[in-house]
Amino acid sequence: MTRHDSAAPAAGSPEQVEQRPVATDGVPSFASIYEQYFDFVWASVRRLGVSPASMDDVVQDIFIVIHAKIHTLREPSALRSWIYGIVRRTVSDHHRSQRTRAASGAVLASEPPPPPPTPFALAERNDRLQLLASLLETLDPAKREVFMLAEIEQMTVPEIAEILKIPLNTAYSRLRAARIAFEEGLARFKASGEGQG
Repeated sequence: MTRHDSAAPAAGSPEQVEQRPVATDGVPSFASIYEQYFDFVWASVRRLGVSPASMDDVVQDIFIVIHAKIHTLREPSALRSWIYGIVRRTVSDHHRSQRTRAASGAVLASEPPPPPPTPFALAERNDRLQLLASLLETLDPAKREVFMLAEIEQMTVPEIAEILKIPLNTAYSRLRAARIAFEEGLARFKASGEGQG
C-alpha cells in the first residue's frame, strides 16, 4: 500500500514525530531533542567509559531508542532524566556486550594510537583531564556516577535519585562520600607535586 503525498502521516509515525516541533501533549519533536541533547548524550556516554572507537555507534543506538520510545515519555519536564536513563541502559548493554566478546575470545577492534604530542596549552589541558579521569577512577562506580551527575552535569540530587532509582538519602550520602574522596585524592596529588620542581 502506498501513501499519497496529500495524505497526512500516521499518528506516531516517524514522519509525524519529526515534523512537529512540540506535540499537543508537550513532548518535543525528535529533531529538537536531538539538537538540544546531542552534546549531553555524547558527554555522558564518554564519562560512562565508552571507548572513543565505539562512541559513534553507542550514541547512534541511544538516539534510535529515544526515537522509538519518545511516545512513552509521560512527563516532558523530566526529559533530561528520561534521556539519561536511556543513556545509562544503552551504555550498560554496550559494556556487557564488550565483556561477552572479550570472554568468548573475539578479536576487539584496537584503539587508535594516541595523537602525537600537542602544543603546551593542549598538553596542559590534557594533563588536567587525565588528573580528573584518574581521580574519578578512584571512586567506586556508584559514587562516581552520582558525583558526575551532580558536579559535571549539574543535576540536582533529587533528579539523580530519580534517574538512578535510589533513595534520596542514599544519593546524598554517595555524593558526600564521593566529594570527600575526590578532595582527598586531589590533596594527595597536590602534595606529591609540591616536592617536584
